[in-house]
Amino acid sequence: MKAVRFALALLALSLFAPLHSAKAADVICYNCPPEWADWASMLKAIKTDLNYDIPFDNKNSGQALAQILTEKNSPVDDIGYFGVNFGIRAKTQGALEPYKPANWDQVPAGLKDPDGYWTTIHSGTLGLFVNKDALGGKPVPACWKDLLKPDYRGMVGYLDPSSAAVGYVGAVAVNLALGGSASDFEPAISFFKELKKNDPIVPKQTSYARVVSGEMPILLDYDFNAYRAKYSEKGNFEFVIPCEGSVAFPYVVGLVKNAPDKEKAEKVLDYLLSDKGQAIWANAYLRPARPIELPEAVKAKFLPDSDYARAKAVDWGEMENVQKAFVDRYLAEVR
Repeated sequence: MKAVRFALALLALSLFAPLHSAKAADVICYNCPPEWADWASMLKAIKTDLNYDIPFDNKNSGQALAQILTEKNSPVDDIGYFGVNFGIRAKTQGALEPYKPANWDQVPAGLKDPDGYWTTIHSGTLGLFVNKDALGGKPVPACWKDLLKPDYRGMVGYLDPSSAAVGYVGAVAVNLALGGSASDFEPAISFFKELKKNDPIVPKQTSYARVVSGEMPILLDYDFNAYRAKYSEKGNFEFVIPCEGSVAFPYVVGLVKNAPDKEKAEKVLDYLLSDKGQAIWANAYLRPARPIELPEAVKAKFLPDSDYARAKAVDWGEMENVQKAFVDRYLAEVR
């Protein structure tokens, strides 16, 4: 009888062990993937300095918000990381609660919600992340319209603009560069229709590794990912701000409404805007949200300011208002 009880006890322990290990994380952050914006280094630093475990999470902005809303009555997540358009939407849909991290007052007014529902932590400039070795001797494209040439058939990737923030930013960049506006997305729709004839690759999640491996020679992506590959990976990589122009885009964080580990999450948000946190972003080739100068050694690795002059600031609140109309057209006419 004792042997039976012992066996049952062991069985119970084995059944409940996964539940226990699942709670090993101190803070949950949706959409904090290691290959994106060097979250790997940031989460390692948080573990070192705050002793909090935050697991990697490979969602995109849209998937993160959708899951937070699904779990609204019983939240699992503590922090959401989004492209600013999804951050704005997260506030309006009641997914977040206000919190103003330490140094919040140093973030420019246009880069934060006035009540603290979301706050920019860094930004990037959209362009072409190119694996030169995977081009098969073809020239590095210089313009958006170059991507429509038959030479690049099957070589161009962009994240799904109906789901990922970077996908929609790419659509906005193309649209404005080719003469469109917030009320006229015809140039972007026409571009993606033409690009579809060139067999593009359209994933939903960050595809850094696929560019590095050469599977996807050209990706519509941010400067920080391209510079990371150029200066830390084996191979020849380049970042291009297309000749017609592009846009800069902020990424934001917010405290999930009724977060399970609210106090720890607040300390993490403080850390992201701290001097050390902002320096980690800068060393990963991101533009810090606070007005901190990039280290000269980092700035020297960027394209010249004359190239960045082609990247325009955008009213992302306005672009959030027209996003659904664009996505509806994209799904109906392109995908």
